[in-house]
Amino acid sequence: MSQATTPQKIYLKDYTPPAYAVKKVDLDICLYEQQAIVSSRLEMTRQAAGELVLLGRDLQLQQVSVNGEVLSPAQFRLDSESLTLIDAPDRAIVETKVIIKPQTNTTLEGLYQSGLDDEMMFVTQCEPEGFRKITFFPDRPDVLSEYTTRLEAPKTFKTLLANGNLVEAGEVGDDRHYTIWHDPTKKPSYLFAAVIANLQVLQDHYTTSGGRKVLLELYAVSQDIDKCHVAMQALKDSMKWDEDNYGRAYDLDRYMIVATSQFNMGAMENKGLNIFNTSCVLSSPETATDERSFNVKAVIAHEYFHNWTGNRITCRDWFQLCLKEGFTVFRDQSFSGDFRSKAVQRIEDVAILRSAQFAEDAGTLAHPVRPESFVEINNFYTATVYEKGAEIVRMLANFLGKEKFRQGTDEYFARYDGQAVTVEDFLSALSVADERVLAFMPWYRQPGTPVLSGGVQYEQDKVVVRLAQKTRHVPNYDAPVALPIPVDTAIFDSNTGQLLAEKMLLLTTDSAEFVFDGIQLSEGGHPVVSVLRNFSAPVRLEFDYSDEDLVRLVSFETEGFNRWQAMQTLVNRWLFGSFDNVDSIAGLLKTVTDELLDCDPMLAARLFDVPSQKELAMAYDSDYDPVAVKARRDEFIKLIACALADKATTWYQALPIQAYEDTPLARGRRLLRNVLLDLRLLAGDATAEQDAYYQYDNATCMSERLGAFTAIINHDLGKKSLYIANFYEKFANENLVIDAWFNAQALSSRTSIDDIAALMQRQDYDWNTPNRVRTTLGALAAKPVQLWTQQGMALYLSAVERLDGSNPLLAARLLSALARWYTLGDDAKAMAQFNLEQLKQKVQSKNVLEFLDNMLTV
Repeated sequence: MSQATTPQKIYLKDYTPPAYAVKKVDLDICLYEQQAIVSSRLEMTRQAAGELVLLGRDLQLQQVSVNGEVLSPAQFRLDSESLTLIDAPDRAIVETKVIIKPQTNTTLEGLYQSGLDDEMMFVTQCEPEGFRKITFFPDRPDVLSEYTTRLEAPKTFKTLLANGNLVEAGEVGDDRHYTIWHDPTKKPSYLFAAVIANLQVLQDHYTTSGGRKVLLELYAVSQDIDKCHVAMQALKDSMKWDEDNYGRAYDLDRYMIVATSQFNMGAMENKGLNIFNTSCVLSSPETATDERSFNVKAVIAHEYFHNWTGNRITCRDWFQLCLKEGFTVFRDQSFSGDFRSKAVQRIEDVAILRSAQFAEDAGTLAHPVRPESFVEINNFYTATVYEKGAEIVRMLANFLGKEKFRQGTDEYFARYDGQAVTVEDFLSALSVADERVLAFMPWYRQPGTPVLSGGVQYEQDKVVVRLAQKTRHVPNYDAPVALPIPVDTAIFDSNTGQLLAEKMLLLTTDSAEFVFDGIQLSEGGHPVVSVLRNFSAPVRLEFDYSDEDLVRLVSFETEGFNRWQAMQTLVNRWLFGSFDNVDSIAGLLKTVTDELLDCDPMLAARLFDVPSQKELAMAYDSDYDPVAVKARRDEFIKLIACALADKATTWYQALPIQAYEDTPLARGRRLLRNVLLDLRLLAGDATAEQDAYYQYDNATCMSERLGAFTAIINHDLGKKSLYIANFYEKFANENLVIDAWFNAQALSSRTSIDDIAALMQRQDYDWNTPNRVRTTLGALAAKPVQLWTQQGMALYLSAVERLDGSNPLLAARLLSALARWYTLGDDAKAMAQFNLEQLKQKVQSKNVLEFLDNMLTV
């Protein structure tokens, strides 16, 4: 059996510091037509017991020397993963020369080729373990070094970039040239970056609060450079926001971002040279929806904020991934909330958490925010690490309050700047503001989503709120303990809607009662308690609300998120049969949409949200029937559409197409317009079909056009084939828009599995571009009725098998969508298990095998 099929676990408890530190790294990368030659010089010093081990993968070693002496094969050991120097001195200048083949590297890790012809470029992706595919190095995050990088390539590649500041550039003969870059800030190898390409650049400047003038550069292929202005403004906004909110200014003279089409992730925070997936940096009204444009701003912010929370202070080991990602996601969510409705931002954050992270916690892939072990670290770039990690930081921020949280983060930056640290270090720094934050450590260690239940009792002027918590016991982990859960709570008068009291409760035991004294109610009124306001903790809420009080909360809650939450609870009760008054829900939507139409149409649009099929599936631990769940969901949406048919037309006409503006109000109007168009078509409105065509033909931006296009496809309108052809022809040269063309068709319930397969067989379906692959497979994963069939699983798993050999990271992430196969009914469950076990016999990568091992252990 091959090593790939017997992966070994790595455990947090086994951590030991590196035997050698690397003070300086001199790297020379010379690119040629068929290969690259990489020479490195490492200044190394012993700091602990152990051999001098350099990690390397897929490298052809040409030479290795120590302190100027070329080593013979007897003086080192070389295998597929490492180079070990025998009897190395305590101080060593280690030089190696290797050959790598970026032209044939399909894994999108290390140095690899992205794109073809005029769009060909060579880029790096080193997080978490890609640097070892470039050169031999102690490739771990607790080895921080000062880098100088020389890049050499043919002059056809005019763009030669690396981390830090440019110190030299010149020619090598008539047809080659070079640049030399120096990064004065010590960093781990995963933050190394290099780009060899032929790109255009958009330039601007930003002056920090300390007076440093920073050159800002965004690089893209020539046809995309005009789509970089949104990202540039977002970068400047991020730099100012970080100074204003955290006192963190940028520390280099140059900040660069490069857009590439072939990238597994959204973006990467490499020090001073961020490499981005084009979908997360390119934006224009004509080619990007409001959703994607706003995501560009959020991702730009996220990667910039990493400069301090991830780069200047980094992770001691990969078990601490949540340390940098959770904190930085919290920071980018806070930034985004300052640039649109805070309520809508919170709704978006929680919707993602529930659909992705809660699903992980509820299945066989459940793991702590800080894992205790892993086989393949790429498999832990998960919603649990990122989204739940952010929610823990949010709990800490809410618990401490704004001033104390800033005091704690200031201490964190001052204490650990330039170091590789742990979650315990983070909490230790925050504890200078309040030592009780140390009690939140179990949130990082314990898997599973707590269920928060409770109810309310009242007598005269006293209101008692009862709360209890319970977390399922995840196999192979210790029994769960009670966690500190901040529960933001408000009390309203049932008659007047008056806000009577607000308090942040802290549940630290299995159950507790919290007393509100002095509550003065109107005559005949009773207290309506709103708990978990603004989703103050990442828990599943099962509070004992009456249906009538939920209706009241939708009507008069002053916190926008909890209005949405109350509506979601009513919808869920109808979907699961405990509430049958759909007219009441429709009436609420009428009233609230009238109220919000002119002031917050985006919140109004989100109140029409119906939980996805994937989210609804989490209610089942067994006997999950995707067909029945979809039918019930479709029935609800149809009833709402019919109940609101007349009002939907009136509202739609009150939101005419207008000249494009990028404001929260304008974005909200466009979103609500698309929601209403869909409802009108579903209700059979005789004029809606022509309105769909008119909206498409007269759209001023992609949000309007794609909204109409999606409606035309989903409702199988008469001119569907004409508009599918028109959309493709209009945007044939815009890859990201064509991604949306693929996705809109694949997502439609009217698109069969055969249709999806046909899309995947098209010549323009590029298996080497993750964005394109996700358009169809991501859509299939979102349609359980099709996915959990023999035909659906055959298509899906054949794609995973194909990607296992070329891009195992992408293959494993696609596979995770199947983690709750065991909740299906008996026949479907047996079919799914058989197919997954068959796949296990065919795949080779650690990424996919680890997921399969976990998924099949039920």
